[in-house]
Amino acid sequence: MVRLTDSKQGTSRFFSCLLTLTVLFSVFGAPLSANAQLPNVEKPIEDIRVMPGGQTVGVKLKTVGVVVIGHHQIERADSKRVSPAELARIQLGDVILKVNGERVKSAKQFAELVQKGATTGDAASDANQVAPLNLQIVRDGQTMTSSILPILDKHAQKYRLGIYVRDQAVGIGTLTFYSPLYKMYGALGHMITDADTHVPLSVENGEILPSEVTSIRKGEKGQPGEKRAQIVTHSPPFGNIEKNTPFGIFGELSMAPIDGKIMKPLPIAGRSEVREGPAKMLTVIEGRKVEAFDIEIVHLNKQSEPETKGMVVRVTDPRLLEKSGGIVQGMSGSPIIQNGKLVGAVTHVFVNDPTSGYGCYIEWMLRDAGVKVKAA
Repeated sequence: MVRLTDSKQGTSRFFSCLLTLTVLFSVFGAPLSANAQLPNVEKPIEDIRVMPGGQTVGVKLKTVGVVVIGHHQIERADSKRVSPAELARIQLGDVILKVNGERVKSAKQFAELVQKGATTGDAASDANQVAPLNLQIVRDGQTMTSSILPILDKHAQKYRLGIYVRDQAVGIGTLTFYSPLYKMYGALGHMITDADTHVPLSVENGEILPSEVTSIRKGEKGQPGEKRAQIVTHSPPFGNIEKNTPFGIFGELSMAPIDGKIMKPLPIAGRSEVREGPAKMLTVIEGRKVEAFDIEIVHLNKQSEPETKGMVVRVTDPRLLEKSGGIVQGMSGSPIIQNGKLVGAVTHVFVNDPTSGYGCYIEWMLRDAGVKVKAA
């Protein structure tokens, strides 16, 4: 329920983004002192307390390697047009990790490695000789190698493979919880995947930043709405991104938000404690103000192992329905509060019914954040 953008082109289905420069960092968060270590023993869920979020956050993520997002034809000297990558059966969604044994660090560097590899050895002294490249790629979780022969682009006079690649993503989402004591956080409630290929993105590095909601496009049946927000690029980040899992993004917190709706730690509800019925969702619909909105948990899926789509929620708050039509892109990660406890996070909107969507149990997010939760 977010939409991503990258340095080259495209958007993703997860969160929307409008980049801009804005005000000083001091109004967004407070620096943290030395942190305690997360307990290395399982804790009963009733002993766990975290700060509920709801803040809109900017997300900047750098991928491991580069993701293949498209093929294109290259015109050779004889005017024939081919794509070496297609001939070598490089597929959309492949992640290229190495070229001739050298690690790929960015899309720009990848192009340089192709040029360097194509003109190595015999090719360096003979323009008619082109060296094949050995690519290390990951496909469907399996690492493999592929040999590919670059082609000299007739117009650019550079060696190309005939592929488009992506190396980063930027967007907005919602902070679910954080702990100033343990300097950790969880956000989004679902995995970030590539916009075009839907391949999960492996994290090289990344950060979450303060954001301000500037407007909301109201959701309608068949057309999900979205938050439009500005990422505050002149502010220090709230934290880094260390993991991208089916239950969201997680990392080390470096600055605690100071603009929450509930500025005290809340207890956690285990899966067995969550009930169908009224609840509250914390999220931002204007500026940086976190507000509580009425929702109803209409269905619970019993789960004994971590699974997404743990519950179905419906927005009942008249003001939120009027403003956004219900759940919109950018609300993923919005914490769900019931009976004074943090129970889960909103993760997806139903395309044909924007008033409703899925949520996940907070217990699964905590486990991915590194909290050892004792099984009930």
